[in-house]
Amino acid sequence: MPAFTELNLSPPVLRAIEKAGYTEPTPIQAQAIPIALEGRDIIGASQTGTGKTAAFALPIISRMVPSDRPQCLILEPTRELAAQVEEQMRLFGYYRPMNVVLLHGGVGYGNQTDGLSRKPDVIIATPGRLLDLQRSGQIKLDKVQFLVVDEADRMLDLGFADDLA
Repeated sequence: MPAFTELNLSPPVLRAIEKAGYTEPTPIQAQAIPIALEGRDIIGASQTGTGKTAAFALPIISRMVPSDRPQCLILEPTRELAAQVEEQMRLFGYYRPMNVVLLHGGVGYGNQTDGLSRKPDVIIATPGRLLDLQRSGQIKLDKVQFLVVDEADRMLDLGFADDLA
């Protein structure tokens, strides 16, 4: 198994990995990270707790460049999963300046629209809230370079098949 330092991740991401106490990549990370760093699409499946979030987050953070529009959209089926991914993105992006906004239902729009006004690099959203904000013209996704549909099977089970199409 290669070390994180052998996966061509950016120096700020490697520092964040070290700060987080991770020592070696899991199998899903070792397989996915090099492919993602090349800019290729990935479809992956792995057990819960095997590091899938890091498998997509680390290469995305390594490849992002400053922009005035969202570069990364991560769709999650539930607000709980979205909040967990937000926490991981902040952890792995600790040494790389980036603005992350979390969009999900069950709360008012105020803080979320404020977050969008700060020109986020990364949007982590549940489909329903994302669609609401997009339909109202509060979000533009024309510069998104990285799209993650996490737990797509659960989103389909929750009835978002037409929205994901």
